[in-house]
Amino acid sequence: MDKKLIVSPSPHFVGEESTADIMQDVIIALIPALFAATFYFGVRVPIIVAVCVISCVVSEWLCRIVMKRPNTVGDFSAVVTGMLLAFNLPVTIKLWMAALGSVIAIVVVKQMFGGIGHNFVNPAIAARIVLLVSFGPQMVRFTAPFTTGLVDGVTTATPLNLLQQGENMPPIIDLFLGEHGGSLGETCAAALLLGGLYLVVRRVITPTIPLAFMGSAALVSVLMGLNPLYQLLTGGLILGAVFMATDYATSPLTEKGKLIFGIGCGVITMVIRHYSNFPEGVSYAIILMNILTPHINNMTRTKSFGKKIKCGAKKY
Repeated sequence: MDKKLIVSPSPHFVGEESTADIMQDVIIALIPALFAATFYFGVRVPIIVAVCVISCVVSEWLCRIVMKRPNTVGDFSAVVTGMLLAFNLPVTIKLWMAALGSVIAIVVVKQMFGGIGHNFVNPAIAARIVLLVSFGPQMVRFTAPFTTGLVDGVTTATPLNLLQQGENMPPIIDLFLGEHGGSLGETCAAALLLGGLYLVVRRVITPTIPLAFMGSAALVSVLMGLNPLYQLLTGGLILGAVFMATDYATSPLTEKGKLIFGIGCGVITMVIRHYSNFPEGVSYAIILMNILTPHINNMTRTKSFGKKIKCGAKKY
């Protein structure tokens, strides 16, 4: 009777794959986008990724020691967080800012809430928003492809900025292949979709959230009189839909809940893009839906089989 029954946070699925196996699959899925970013923006890309990954791993290792908890560096979740954060940064970002964002993602957003599975928002997205608020000019200083080696790079407007200003857009094929300015991991849609397909085939994610996210964004853009292809292939929509909105800890458990979650992300993204002063709304949309995830889980949870029977003393 002195033993306590401890129930950890959901999900409670038991499978053959470990957390490390899943995270390794995510890392593999991100490699095509990493190669594409390096091709377009130069050798500084892997340096930024390395700084973010090392900072995340060291932060988690130290945090677990200070908190006197079992070390979780071996599950590779910190590596994934570092890569995703790096993919949300411009190639011109100062390395100490990238390291600071990594510490915020791991220490503040992840470990202070209990570690992997306990954080209620995506650590990489939360860190990106903090960096964007703190270092706005540095976070939106993008360079054109193949120019990073020239002095400090030739600055350029992203396709989303061009879209908002009503200027001529790059060809669709350039948007699809990534030959335009933007954050490291958001430019090459082809590489991101290839990684997403790998995750679906490996059953790491289901296509529900990405398809609902991108489908609702495309539909809303049509209703707003906008070109849906431009909206899907610009900004961080595909990166967010495939790799960040599908985070296990911060997305709903049921398929119906995932559908609601994805639609909410798509609609909010388009509302922010079209009506706010921000050209991009993916990060804010995912964060807002992360906060609503517990309520979505409650609304869409599976009904128990059978019916309730009121227990009471039997009268004779």
